[in-house]
Amino acid sequence: MGAGADGWWNDPVAAAARLTQAIADWTRHHDDLVTVVYDGRPEPAVADLAGGPLTVDFARRPGRDAADDRIVEIVEEAYGDEPDLRVVTSDRGLVGRLPPGVEVEGAGRFRTRLGLGGPSGRTGRGRRARGDR
Repeated sequence: MGAGADGWWNDPVAAAARLTQAIADWTRHHDDLVTVVYDGRPEPAVADLAGGPLTVDFARRPGRDAADDRIVEIVEEAYGDEPDLRVVTSDRGLVGRLPPGVEVEGAGRFRTRLGLGGPSGRTGRGRRARGDR
């Protein structure tokens, strides 16, 4: 979810739903296909926001780096057919696992493009990150 100071730690499911809704709204005005991947078990409040160019996915196992593993799987499956992939993440460990040539956007920059502000709620500054396809 990036480092946005929106209180996500108090209610991660609600925060994921807010972020997913913002991404869904964004996709209405952009041609990008987007896949967002979350840790944890599938949550209907989040999964139900998928549709059109937006796919919502969840880690396939619990534990450390589970969503990262799923992101790497998705990228590796699609990269041959979609070499213009962009992954939104600020996680350097994940970036190091991606195939060479995959574009990376920091989470703060992407949140700014969504109108959510950067890491401390600021707008206009930040890094890019996300699971675009």
